Amino acid sequence: MVLPIDDALPALREALRTCSSAVLEAPPGAGKTTRVPLALLQEPWMDGQRVVMLEPRRLAARAAAHYMAQQLGEQVGGTVGYRVRGETRVSARTRIEVVTEGVLSRLLSADATLDGYGAVLFDEYHERSLQGDLGLALVLETQQVRDDLRVLVMSATLDGDAVAELLRTEAGPAPVVRSSGRMFPIVTHHRPPRSDEKLEATVSRVVRDALTECEGDVLVFLPGMGEQRRVEERLVGSVAGNVRVHVLHGTMPLAEQDAALAAAPPGMRKVVLSTSVAETSLTVEGVRVVVDGGLSRVPRHDVTAGLTRLHTLRVSRASADQRRGRAGRVAPGVCYRLWDVHEEHGFLASSRPEIIDADLSGLALELADAGISDPTVLRWLDVPRAGPFAQARTLLLQLGALDATGRITAHGRRMAALPLAPRLAHLVLVAAERGALSMGAAIAALLEERDVIRAEGFARPPADLRLRTELLQRGGDGGALGMYGARADRDGVRRVKQSAIDIERRVAGAGVQAAAGREPTDDVGALLALAFPDRVAQRRAGSEGRYLLRNGSGAALVKGDSLYDEPYLAVAELEGQPPEYRIVRGAPLSLEDIRTDFGEQIVRADVVEWDERTRSVKAVQRVSLGAITLEEKPQRTPDAESVRAALCAQLVRLGADTWPWREGALHLRERLAFLHAQDASWPNVSSEALVATLPEWLAPYLDGVRTWAQLEQVDWHEALLSLVPWNQRAALDRLAPTHMEVPSGSRITLDYTDPTAPVLAVKLQEVFGWTSTPMLFDGRVPLTLHLLSPAQRPVQVTRDLAGFWKSSYFEVRKELRGRYPRHPWPDDPLTATATRRAKPRGT
Repeated sequence: MVLPIDDALPALREALRTCSSAVLEAPPGAGKTTRVPLALLQEPWMDGQRVVMLEPRRLAARAAAHYMAQQLGEQVGGTVGYRVRGETRVSARTRIEVVTEGVLSRLLSADATLDGYGAVLFDEYHERSLQGDLGLALVLETQQVRDDLRVLVMSATLDGDAVAELLRTEAGPAPVVRSSGRMFPIVTHHRPPRSDEKLEATVSRVVRDALTECEGDVLVFLPGMGEQRRVEERLVGSVAGNVRVHVLHGTMPLAEQDAALAAAPPGMRKVVLSTSVAETSLTVEGVRVVVDGGLSRVPRHDVTAGLTRLHTLRVSRASADQRRGRAGRVAPGVCYRLWDVHEEHGFLASSRPEIIDADLSGLALELADAGISDPTVLRWLDVPRAGPFAQARTLLLQLGALDATGRITAHGRRMAALPLAPRLAHLVLVAAERGALSMGAAIAALLEERDVIRAEGFARPPADLRLRTELLQRGGDGGALGMYGARADRDGVRRVKQSAIDIERRVAGAGVQAAAGREPTDDVGALLALAFPDRVAQRRAGSEGRYLLRNGSGAALVKGDSLYDEPYLAVAELEGQPPEYRIVRGAPLSLEDIRTDFGEQIVRADVVEWDERTRSVKAVQRVSLGAITLEEKPQRTPDAESVRAALCAQLVRLGADTWPWREGALHLRERLAFLHAQDASWPNVSSEALVATLPEWLAPYLDGVRTWAQLEQVDWHEALLSLVPWNQRAALDRLAPTHMEVPSGSRITLDYTDPTAPVLAVKLQEVFGWTSTPMLFDGRVPLTLHLLSPAQRPVQVTRDLAGFWKSSYFEVRKELRGRYPRHPWPDDPLTATATRRAKPRGT
């Protein structure tokens, strides 16, 4: 049953009074985000405890807190407060804390029982963010020791029954309360782009049409800040003077966010260019028109490359409906969808949960901080995949966050306490210890934000991260970038500088001390490598701008980049696809820095392996860091067993059909295959069997062999014969002879290519007098006779020689006697003398 929110609230309160968990399904406009927390404060079971409500975005968390405070006639920080990254507005009087999802993990890290909190609310859970899934899993674990802790999952477009099953207790699935929302009629128009239009041109044109055709303000959904900037440039100056254009995304200053969300002044209209941040939770006052570009930019983690890239994808049907609903919140509205209506059949029903595609290093660190090494012990809608999770823990081990047993270290706990990705947390902590906190914070802030260097025209920004740190030091003066065909994004520089200051403050507040006796360093490459140890890169020998990463991936620089000739790099950002990524941001790295910072991970080993370039076994003493070789010198006396193993390994990789068989060895192999086909006690010489047993039968014949040319000289026949037990060798020539003597006296080689049907190819005149088909394998397998003409062409293929003489021979005789008159064609082949010669000419 679907109830208006006023009627749903009593049902929801009753559900939480009798059960520890519940699910609230409510569409946009239902008022759940602000009315539910306020209603729960009145419940006796709260007993003065606080409510914590999770929002997936900082912007939504601040907006929800401000709205609830206004409803109570208070300022934020009183009864209602919020905690988001870099900003906290709570007090001793606060009863409702609106927090972003990462903040909940830190609250649980500080107190796993959430003492003082009576209820945890997950808002907009349908977005299925990684932090939301992690937070719910950890809170459900907390419920095991706090049966009085209430959990409420609120969603607009989610399978509530699946979540109710996840929240199941001994009494059964959690109750589901369904509420209706207030939604005015919305007219939907489809305006696909013209064939020659880019997205920003289509959006700008449709927005101008909407301002002319419709009343109210316009909310535009775009995939990212680049598209926002380009559409803003097209609209400003091309719309009426009473129309203000606002940009809305999560990284902009609070005052600008508030201006975008607030109602337009009397007589004015506004156009809000938003990312998906305005899809849920937020209310943009005055909006009656939505223009939906139909795209969203989402992170996707590439497990092979060990990196996360943003992908621009079509929105799901659920997201498109959410966006459309924004037009009908305050009055009848209009939605312009910038795609053809038929395309919607190809849209996904809902967005993929982030936990399926995300980098799991942050999740792995938070679980380790909670004492959990195996995520399957928790309850999830989608369990973290084993491969990416194992890769994440390997990275944490490299960062020093986990010890050799997989438990979190003291350094790992300090990393988990910072609101940074594990890579960046490790960077700033170690930078602080080295007296380079300012530089470490600057690098971390640069990597968190979009690039502060913009390319002009078709050029690409230079990859050198040092240019970015210099921009911060010069306050955004990018004059020197002109030589690279680039410019500085001054707004971006301003945001990054403020973020770096916030990071410095947090790390300094953690009391990290510089290591005694260590010289401070501002070496960008050395610090960057701390965050990306798996992307230490070495320039490939003999090639310009092409690198091998420690993790085994290939990468390249754009020709002419300022880093083009550097022997080693620390790489922070890559683009493209395997087998070779493009290096977007990185910095030079010295071999000395590699040895200093990764000494414990550098491996020194005697390596004996096949070298395809020289087609020989290479034996070296190698110093390596992952896939890259730092130093290599030849071994004087390599271990013979290791050489044989390297040869065998190469032969296994190639497969038996490419080995340098000699003719005699090939013939023996075919004979043995024939015998095995008749009797399984004979050796199996199939390609698979020979590869599987290669070290057993070939290795003894490889002494002194190191090159392919020497492999060709190996006695392959004798090696293969070693597979035949002594008690079978005596029978080999009897059961599967190499040759067959025919009536003419010729000894003809038998062909065992087909192990089920050995062949004797012989001239017809040489078998006169043979009355029956010759047999192999002690008379049990007939030979297949290819009876040849004098020109050595088959005239008959048979296993029934007697039958051939009685019938087919005379047809053959009739056809060929005139063509080959010098060869005998007797009336009775059974009594004729066999011969391999023709009559002399003239006789």
